[in-house]
Amino acid sequence: MASNILTQARLKELLQYDPDTGVFTWRVNRPRAKAGQVAGALMVKGHVRIQLDRKVYLAHRLAWLYTHGVWPQHQIDHINRNPQDNRIINLRDVSHGINVQNSKMRCTNTSGYKGVSWFAHRKQWAAQISIDGKNVVLGMFDDPKLASKAYLLAAEKHGLEYGIANH
Repeated sequence: MASNILTQARLKELLQYDPDTGVFTWRVNRPRAKAGQVAGALMVKGHVRIQLDRKVYLAHRLAWLYTHGVWPQHQIDHINRNPQDNRIINLRDVSHGINVQNSKMRCTNTSGYKGVSWFAHRKQWAAQISIDGKNVVLGMFDDPKLASKAYLLAAEKHGLEYGIANH
């Protein structure tokens, strides 16, 4: 079974990785690609996938293996939230909770602020954050900007510096 696991050595036989651009290129000729061509195809949600030895891999996970010599232990987070940006400085191996904290604001968000939602029965804005997988209500506010400040303070306090959406 261990022989089915892609190694850094095998990866480097097949692909060249540029850590400054995050782009993989083929080292070898393939049935549908020549050596030197960019490897991979764009998936629906913007991630790049690359097929190697009849298995499909996500390029950001391959970048980690190529650079560090080991598979990531957790999820690979794109710090700038751009799933096509596979530069090694933009990637970090993090828990699911941290990866979720660094996600974009949901399309259903009506407040315009991450971690802030309207509680109709209270007629107030609630500030909430997820800490260690648990939802923590930070307070109820009349102004969504004040609720956002509470969220941002909590994110900073808990070291979730990348969990801050663009405001």
